[in-house]
Amino acid sequence: MALFSKDIKTMEDLYLHMLQDIYYAEIQIEKTLPKMIDKASEGALRDAFQSHLQETRGHVERLEQVFDMIGEKVKGTTCPAIDGIIKETEEVSGEIADQNVLDAALAAAAQAVEHYEITRYGTLIAWSQELGRGDCATLLKQTLSEEHAADEKLSDLAEARLNKAA
Repeated sequence: MALFSKDIKTMEDLYLHMLQDIYYAEIQIEKTLPKMIDKASEGALRDAFQSHLQETRGHVERLEQVFDMIGEKVKGTTCPAIDGIIKETEEVSGEIADQNVLDAALAAAAQAVEHYEITRYGTLIAWSQELGRGDCATLLKQTLSEEHAADEKLSDLAEARLNKAA
């Protein structure tokens, strides 16, 4: 379903579509992180990815709770944005022979994912509140906080070690 398809007529429809979009994205991220862990050589970067993989599983569970709370079936919808970010990550990481440069590239790619998620969760929180679903907003705020923390951790790691080593 396209973002502005004829199937989206109400704010509730748009909200549901956005939930399905980020659910799909989280599932794709959950599938991709183990590959990134395998490619990373820097221990702190691998640890950050491993930690975020566990958090991502929690994000999926929270989204499933939100679907349940609004009485909708848990379902994802294809998200071309996350698919593009993941494809770019796979293409770039396949071309880099220098492990230090690869680690810097992986951290940057992970941050692109985090920034995408931050925008989606921020929007969903605002829409949850607008639709009178403070209960959903509370769950989504937990995830948003973890996404911000992951982004900050990656920034700190990149600036302190990865970028210099590359």
